[in-house]
Order: sequence, then structure tokens, then C-alpha cells
Amino acid sequence: MVPKINRRAFVIGTAAAGGMALGINLPFGRALAQAGPDQAFGENLSPNELGIWVAIRPDDTVAIRVVRAEMGQGSQTGLAQLIAEELEADWSKVVTEYPTPMENVRRKRAWGNYNATGSRAIRESHQYVREGGAAARMMLVQAAANEWKVPVSECSAANSVVTHNPSGRKLTYGKLAEAAAKLPVPEKPALKDPKDWKIAGKPLKRLDTPDKVVGKMMYAIDFTMPGMLNAAIKDCPVFGGKVKSFDASKVAGMKGVKKVVQVNDHAVAVVADTWWQAKTALDALPIEWDKGENAKVSSESIAKWLEEGLTADTKFVGNKAGDIQAALAGAAKKVEAVYSYPFQNHVCLEPMTATALYTPEKCEVWTSTQNGEAAYAALIAASGLPAEKCVIHRMMLGTGFGRRARSEYVTEAVQIAKQMPGVPIKMIKSREEDMTNGVYHPITQCKLTGALDKDNNLVGLHIRISGQSILANVRPEAMKDGMDPIVFQGLNPGGAEGQFGYDVPNLLFDYSMRNPHVPPWFWRGVNNNQNAIYLECFIDELAHAAGQDPLAFRRKMMGKHPKHLAVLNAVAEKVGWDKPAPAGIFRGICQHMGYGSYVAAAAEVSVKDNTIKMHRIVAATNPGHAVNPAQIERQISGSFVYGLSALFHGGITIKDGAVVETNFDTYGSIRMAEMPHVESVIVPTNDFWGGVGEPTIFVAAPAVLNAIFAATGKRYRSFPLKIHDLQIA
Repeated sequence: MVPKINRRAFVIGTAAAGGMALGINLPFGRALAQAGPDQAFGENLSPNELGIWVAIRPDDTVAIRVVRAEMGQGSQTGLAQLIAEELEADWSKVVTEYPTPMENVRRKRAWGNYNATGSRAIRESHQYVREGGAAARMMLVQAAANEWKVPVSECSAANSVVTHNPSGRKLTYGKLAEAAAKLPVPEKPALKDPKDWKIAGKPLKRLDTPDKVVGKMMYAIDFTMPGMLNAAIKDCPVFGGKVKSFDASKVAGMKGVKKVVQVNDHAVAVVADTWWQAKTALDALPIEWDKGENAKVSSESIAKWLEEGLTADTKFVGNKAGDIQAALAGAAKKVEAVYSYPFQNHVCLEPMTATALYTPEKCEVWTSTQNGEAAYAALIAASGLPAEKCVIHRMMLGTGFGRRARSEYVTEAVQIAKQMPGVPIKMIKSREEDMTNGVYHPITQCKLTGALDKDNNLVGLHIRISGQSILANVRPEAMKDGMDPIVFQGLNPGGAEGQFGYDVPNLLFDYSMRNPHVPPWFWRGVNNNQNAIYLECFIDELAHAAGQDPLAFRRKMMGKHPKHLAVLNAVAEKVGWDKPAPAGIFRGICQHMGYGSYVAAAAEVSVKDNTIKMHRIVAATNPGHAVNPAQIERQISGSFVYGLSALFHGGITIKDGAVVETNFDTYGSIRMAEMPHVESVIVPTNDFWGGVGEPTIFVAAPAVLNAIFAATGKRYRSFPLKIHDLQIA
């Protein structure tokens, strides 16, 4: 029932004095902590544990433990559905609990991975959470059989009640829980066939919605406590720069100001009674920065450097088959195009924030995070205290998109609090600070060359990517012989993380790594976003060069990729591809695969002058198992908002080494009136487990871009589209 843990992600050793030495080596945080095996961590979990995933309260409440972060994607509800299904629980009595990261450490990582990125919440933990629910059900049934002194085979569970079938006697879970909790936890219990699901697989309402509707939901930015002060922080505007000097005396007398502190070697913070007082004083504080050589960098210089990588020698190959040089040399027709994709900002609705209370005896942090273990590790490292003296209180996330998998805001809050021991400090990054001193979707360029034979079949494809590596910046130990494999998402010869979906006999997909000073990070969908545009728009270019229908051109190359083809056919049928579009309406289509799931989209647009009207997008997805179909539909729509916002309004530019776009006036988002009508087609094959939150974003942009070409005959290969003076109706 306990998941296997990757040794590279978490290493446990032993130490003297009988303690447990926990070397936390997490993807996004590192620390070394000492924790005694019997020390309490201030937990508030329900009693009567039936294994680690379920606790039953005397009033029949079913407390289900969820360790993956909820940020609007619905995984809290989906994971609870999977456990409740195997538990045979009464769904109306289900609540969720969060075992804190320190409790996970104390129990030798019993709950496994807390990371809620990469659409992994359900696809990576479905097996062991379902086994947890099944084991708890077996314990309850055994407890009832013991009470009645009957064979367990004569008892059954349903709707949080155990029934003795021959006599009709019944006991509720609440009455059985105490006795059941004393029984051994069954190992590897049998799981239900999904065709028999009654809770999982159903479009149930989300568990967190009621509190959000009435304003009871507590986000990190809402948190307050007696005696709390507020901090605003300002980092060097140029990445890699440092604080040279500042004059705290200039703001010391301003209203509410308590203290001016330096944070690391590159930031300054002001602590005051209110956040606005802190922000106002920080804006007035004279700070001299040492911006360094990076102040000479611009978007233009970065673009030129990446362009050089399109023809440079490289040893990094992600996918190779046949002889691409021979195929290109013998082509009846050769097609070539260069695309580029910019830095993108996460722009979470809730800026990065954390409240820290530090004393030499204990350090607590209240924050929102996509990875509770990484935030915990950051807290331990920043505080300098052992694990048992550190506590992370996870709040609801005001969106994440990958940004809250990074924990530098926890580090900064603790570093500020350490300079005012005993005083709780809430640090909030301003919107401007959050946008100009964050981490960004990596920038890349791509040169694509295709070879068509005399019958207009695609016989060769060379894709050269030049640009930034995320892993080189954040996890160099995960590189493979110096190469970042994540760069090739959606272009891989196989595997769940993004398989190339076409049969082309001669392939070469390679990569020239060029890392500007702007820090990259995981942004919803990661490299699949631009790779889907590069590939699917170029496939469209090839289809038109071959004089063939874009759908038919794709279909004839997908014989070995039935799941790719199935979602493509699903959107084609739903949009009515085989029938003429309404007058003035033009269509584009695409497909892609990533994070274990297969996705496709077809868009309908009209264009007048430079104004684009997106009328409709049909999206198909095969996530394997559809745990909550209603939530999948919402994730599709939400991801399209995010993907289309990046396509039309996003894009980060660099001037004098610094980010230019500082707020929503220059980095916009799709408005409701601009959004097309989104229709979802869910086609689960129930033979694998894929993700939902990220895969669906890939196909929004290329579907629309291909439709724009159908309408105008123009190819747009650089983004966002606002740089081409295109408007949205």
C-alpha cells in the first residue's frame, strides 16, 4: 500500500543516538534534518486510522487523506473518489484531510510523493490510494465479522454500512472504526473493475466548491494571526544582480514601518504594520543595485543567440530513425520553416506569499504550495532548525500552473522572520515583483525541414530546437549525458511523457542548448506547448504543400498510433470536418500526446482585417480512466483559457536584462467575451492512467493557428500574436 520512492528523489539514511536522519533530496528543495522516531509534529488528523489513507470518526464521517495539492484542478475530489469507491463509503459523509510533510517524514514517507505538478496527482498515485481504500473496507468488514462472530465471507459493505447478509444485521462504519483500527492492514487488496464503479468515474460535485462559494476558503494571502506584521520585498530587477547598498534611514520614520532588512544578497524587504505601508516604504527606499553583465542582455540579443543554434553542431538527439540526410537530398519537394516561442509568465491570480513565525525553538510557515515536501525542505534549510522544530501549514492555492512548485518565497519569508524573532511576518510579493522576479516558461526557436516524395508522402522530418533547458537550471543531476530530455516532450519515440504520433521513416529531432540568464521553470504543459505548435502547424504546412486535406494527410501517417488517431477522429467527427463549414468560418485541426494522455482539437474561426473571432473549439481527450468526467470538461475549458491567453496576449520581453511586462496591462489574459465555445469529447479507453490538467492545453494554440491560416493564407510563426497586430473580436 505504500508507494515505491525513487532513491534519487528522496534518500534516507541512519544516524547515531537512535534518531532518524532524513536527507531530503527533493526536486525543488534540499535540506538535512534530524527527527526522533517518536516525536510529535503537531498533527491534527482524525483518530481511528484504517491504514494511512482513511480515518473514520465516531459520527460516521469518512476522513480521506489527500497529499497532492488542490489548486482548482479537482484532484482533491478525484483522489477522494478513488478511495471512497474502494472503501464503499457514503459520499455525503466524505471530508478530506492533509497529512503535513513533517508527519510524512516522521512516518518514513508513508504517503509518498506530495508533488502536484506534471498532471501526476491521480495518474501516479491511483494504485496505492485505491489499495488504501480497499484495505480500509476489508478492516471494517473484518471488525463487523468479529463483533458478530460470523465468517467474514457472510458480510458485505456498502454506503458506509457493513451488513451480515444471512441475518440482515447492520453496523455503521462509525461504530466499527475503533475496533477496525486495531486490525492489521491488508497488503495488496484486490481492486474493483472500473466497470463496477459507483463513485469514481462519475461527474460528482467538487468537495471544495461550497467553501469557495461562501468565502470560507482560506488562501495563504488571507491568513492572519495576532501580532502579525507585513513585509514587501524587492529583488534586483536584473536576474543575477545583487544589492549594492540601501539607506534605511530614508523610510524609518514612515507610518507603520518597523524594520528594513536585506534578504540574501539580492533583495531588500520592508516590514510594517500593513502590507501597503510596507510596499509604499519599499517604493520610497533608495536602493543601489549591482546589475552586472546581464544588464546588457535584451530580447533581441537572446533571439540572435538562439537563431545561431538552429544551424550549430549539436550532440543532443531526442529521436532518430532512418537516414534524414538521404531523405532530404532525395526529396521531390522540401519544405522549411522557422518558429519561435517566447518566455511566458505563470501570472498566478494569488501572488507568491507566505507567513513565517520564527523562534530559536520552532519555525512555522503558512503558505500555499504545489509540493509540500519541497516547501518543508526550504523551511528547514532557511531556518537552520531540525525537522521536528519546523512546521508547514498548507493553505489553499490561488492557482499554481507549476509556479508554486518552487519555494523561494518560503525561503524569503523565513529569512525575513529570522531577523524579527517571535513576530509573525506575512510576506507578499507585489504583482509587479511577482511578474518581474519570478521564473518563466523557457524560450526556444525551432527549425523544421520536411521531405516529400513524388507521391507527396512525408518521408523525412528534421526538427532542430534551439533554446533553454529547465533541468540545466533547476535539476542538473537529472540531465542525461548533458542533455535535457524534457526539451523533446511530444517528440519522443515512445513513453508516457510525450510520444511522437506519426509514422515517418526518416527522422532527426535534435537540440542546441542555449541558456539565457532569465530563470526557466515548469509552466503548465511545459515544453509540449511550443512543441505542439511547431509540429502540428508544420504538419499543416506540409499537408498544404502536398495539396492534401490536413486531416487526411495526418491520418495516412498514423497507422501505428491508434490512440493518437482515435482522438483526432473524435474531434473531426464532432466538428463536422467532412462537411463544409458555415460561410466565412474556417477550420484548423491538430493532435498531440503528453503526460500519459492523448489530445486533439479542431477550431473554427473567422477573420476580418486583423481581427480574429474564435467561434468554437472541439477538444477530445483520452486520459485512460476518466475519474470525474465533469471535472475533465472544466479542465479542458480552463486550460484553453490559459493556452489561448499565451497565444494572443502573453510573452515576456527583456530590456537591459530585466522583464518589461510588469502587470496585466502589458501581459494580458483572454476575456470571457473573447473565448470560443468549447465542446469536450472524452474518449477513455480504460487501459492506462493519464493526466488531464496539462495535456489539454497543448492543442489549443495550434488548432487556432491552423484555422487562421485556412482563413487568411498567412502563417504566423512567432508569438504572441499581438506582435503581428492581430486583435480578438
